[in-house]
Amino acid sequence: MSTTSDETKAPRVASGASTAAGPRRRRSLGGYLFMPVVLGLVLLFTYLAVSRRDLSPTESSRLAFDYIVAKTVEHLELTIASTVLVLVIAIPVGILLTRSFSRAITPAAIAVFNIGQAVPTIGLLFIFAITWSIGFVPVVVALTAYTTLPVLRNTMVGLTQVDASVIESARGMGMTKLAVLTRIELPLAVPVIMAGLRTALTINVGTATLATFVGAGALGELIVSGFSDVSPFITIVAGILVAVLALIVDYLAGIAEDVLRPRGL
Repeated sequence: MSTTSDETKAPRVASGASTAAGPRRRRSLGGYLFMPVVLGLVLLFTYLAVSRRDLSPTESSRLAFDYIVAKTVEHLELTIASTVLVLVIAIPVGILLTRSFSRAITPAAIAVFNIGQAVPTIGLLFIFAITWSIGFVPVVVALTAYTTLPVLRNTMVGLTQVDASVIESARGMGMTKLAVLTRIELPLAVPVIMAGLRTALTINVGTATLATFVGAGALGELIVSGFSDVSPFITIVAGILVAVLALIVDYLAGIAEDVLRPRGL
């Protein structure tokens, strides 16, 4: 996928990043409790719907509590592993691409990471299954390739938006470049970086359902089982669980963003 020079100079901020000037108010206690209460009610309603339904043998096995917990754990393992890899790759590369000595290679680097999003994840999974292997590791690599770009872009945006006068003042006080980066630039860029991370997490949770096609399990097994066994009820329950899991992960990432956000921002 080609990248224009304007896009290189000003990478787009992933959805969720705040672009408004001025400090953002932290949420109240009610703001923090609203989402857990809503999601808890959704899960309670789903549980009641399952428990009161006359289940077929297939539905009983697929919607058993232990089975759902096992598949949810597999789903979370895929999401967490791929997201950790995204952070390990995207943040250091984003830092390097905002330094003056590497700006000549920035367009090429962005183009390389664009390839990961241009190729559908299901395509990557099938390519890996044919040429490499199936299971946990190929799925993690495919998810990492697909979701690195939002965090990379937001890291670059967050660092380039730091006021140059602030950096100059810090350098004038005798701080080293490393100290300026770790104590000023990165803390000020945290809100934008976290917005990219939240985007990546949400994408990973949804896309991890495809892991079932290459033997990595996860909640996608419930969805596929619902289709193959002609049981829409299983598919609906599985879809609700994936949606709730994505919202929970995004909610926790939002709390982390509030905690890591420097005071006054």
